[in-house]
Amino acid sequence: MDPPWLDALRASGQLAPARPRMPLLVADAVVGSVEPDFLSKIRLRPLSDGREQLSKTEHFDIPVWRLLGEPTAALGALALALHDAGLAHAWRDEQLAVTDAQGRRIGTVERAVVRVLGITTAAVHLIGQAEDGRFWVQQRAWSKTNDPGMWDTLMGGMISDADTLAGALERETWEEAGLRLEALQRIVRGGHVDIRRPCDDGHGAGYVVERIDWYHCTVPDGQVPVNQDGEVEQFVLMDASEMLQKMYAGEFTSEAALIQAALLDVGPGMSSRT
Repeated sequence: MDPPWLDALRASGQLAPARPRMPLLVADAVVGSVEPDFLSKIRLRPLSDGREQLSKTEHFDIPVWRLLGEPTAALGALALALHDAGLAHAWRDEQLAVTDAQGRRIGTVERAVVRVLGITTAAVHLIGQAEDGRFWVQQRAWSKTNDPGMWDTLMGGMISDADTLAGALERETWEEAGLRLEALQRIVRGGHVDIRRPCDDGHGAGYVVERIDWYHCTVPDGQVPVNQDGEVEQFVLMDASEMLQKMYAGEFTSEAALIQAALLDVGPGMSSRT
């Protein structure tokens, strides 16, 4: 039996929406979900043939929001309208892939609106251990819009449309930690964590749907993480006991805590495989 705090942590990553949501259709494919009246707050220009580009309708007798037009262009117009209405998150000028229920790519969309539109995102994390067994962890910059000042894995970031999983792992490891993959040892894929939970985007109308692939490596002695992009406050070494205490106290992001608990194989005795 797992400790109650770990059960609560896992449950926090699998929460139903705070309020009912409707499917969002693009190119006749369900790509996300929105609260029923959320998109009523904006207007998009009609298409050249006079049809409404964004409308509430039915699909197989189920109420849905439907977005017409070339998917990436239509999602771009929707993202700008949400931004102008103050309903988007921090604008990043970063395109993320938009996929259907089968994982097929439909188009792309600005990162700032994926949560309010309930679009599935992908991320990658890297857990790094020193040769003495301690863990390199980062404290997120206080200027971050999400989880400022909280503890996190050595590296974690979203996978943009321009990236592959391997490319994102390499790029984010350099940008966040200033480390090259070829300088690390024993890089292995650990597994993945799926997150579903409400979030504050769009004044509480957001819903996170994310798959996080995570990796584990050894950071050789002499290799010290140095942030390159201004998104990390500091890197420190923590032993497993201290890391678990901070996880228990809620000082790590929920994503990092779930990944690290999986690596440590946390159970009744909070033991470690490493």
